[in-house]
Amino acid sequence: MKPDEIIHYPLMTESASIMVEKENKLIFMVNSKAGKADIKRAVEVMYEVKVKDVNVLITPQGVKKAFVKLTPEFQASDIAIKLGIL
Repeated sequence: MKPDEIIHYPLMTESASIMVEKENKLIFMVNSKAGKADIKRAVEVMYEVKVKDVNVLITPQGVKKAFVKLTPEFQASDIAIKLGIL
């Protein structure tokens, strides 16, 4: 899959903004068929960052949400500002 087919859109809620600031994480809604390695590669290609870790969960509505932790040399807040969500 192509990176733009894997990542649907970034998610910004109140709790997500706290994660951006305190945990250096971004949250994305992703394709339900994408694995952690696919999501990591897509984020690194699309946003030109290095990803430390990816956690996923499937919501009760059946959509997949990815929590992407960036390496310390990249700031999630900078990416969130570029995306216009912070």
